[in-house]
Amino acid sequence: MSIVCTGSIAYDYLMSFPGYFKDHILPEHLESISLSFLVDTMVKQKGGTAPNIAYSLALLGEKPVLLGTVGQDFEDYRSWLEKNNVDTSHVKVIDGEFTASFFANTDMSNAQICSFYTGAMAYACDLSLNELLPESPSMVIISPNDPGAMNCMVNECIELKIPYLYDPSQQIVRLDSEELIRGVKGAQSIFINEYEFELIQKHTGMSAQEIKDSVEFLVVTCGEKGAQIFTDNQMYSIPVVEPEQIKDPTGVGDAFRAGFIRGYRLELSWETCGQMGALAATYCLEQSGTQNHSYTVKEFVSRYMKVFTTDDSINKLLM
Repeated sequence: MSIVCTGSIAYDYLMSFPGYFKDHILPEHLESISLSFLVDTMVKQKGGTAPNIAYSLALLGEKPVLLGTVGQDFEDYRSWLEKNNVDTSHVKVIDGEFTASFFANTDMSNAQICSFYTGAMAYACDLSLNELLPESPSMVIISPNDPGAMNCMVNECIELKIPYLYDPSQQIVRLDSEELIRGVKGAQSIFINEYEFELIQKHTGMSAQEIKDSVEFLVVTCGEKGAQIFTDNQMYSIPVVEPEQIKDPTGVGDAFRAGFIRGYRLELSWETCGQMGALAATYCLEQSGTQNHSYTVKEFVSRYMKVFTTDDSINKLLM
């Protein structure tokens, strides 16, 4: 079976502020902060961590399965995903609820202030991987979702011996230490940014080395500094791919995960997996929204060869 993507399924409301948030924040008065930003633009986009990852996986030749809960306003989104080779047959509609919504305000330095409305996502804990049996997933991606649902996915993957990618990111502060430790220690891999890596250490009491030793590989994204891959007591530094233009950073990490995992599924080297992730991330960065980038596999391979190396292992994508 293909990869199962679990996590939030949401609409994104993306706004642009023509200034810098830092100019309006008084550190000495944070306890009474009260701010309102007049934005220039707002667009409604399809988003959520699970479909964002699934969308880029599909661009790269996978047929991912989406597992999550949505509201009565999902049908147009479903049609879009199905059209783009994402299996939505295991997405459950919750009557009387709206699909979760993400509100992001981005300033001129690409700093963001965000809010998230749970909506139908609150029912994700009722889902089970057992609904997919007897065909077992080859991998499950556990990305930010209702905390109860994330814990259920961790427990089921461990019970069913299904390898999973653990990406607690925004929900680190909502999960208690024992839940985080179980999620980390049971995972095949962990994907987080550098701030979240520090946060996990704080909330679990685990050292950086203990976390690295718990998984087959750990990937830490570092914004403009690229990414670091830790595996087998080695560290690989992956540079960013210079974008032709910068439109919107939202969803870049999700695209990175998809590019990396596609390379991993093809049994490519760690460096190649990371470089595929970096290129997939840049395609997303060059467009507004999390699923408005598009390319053929042939176009992806061609650009990869121009940016990185003549190593022809990337041609496995074309097979």
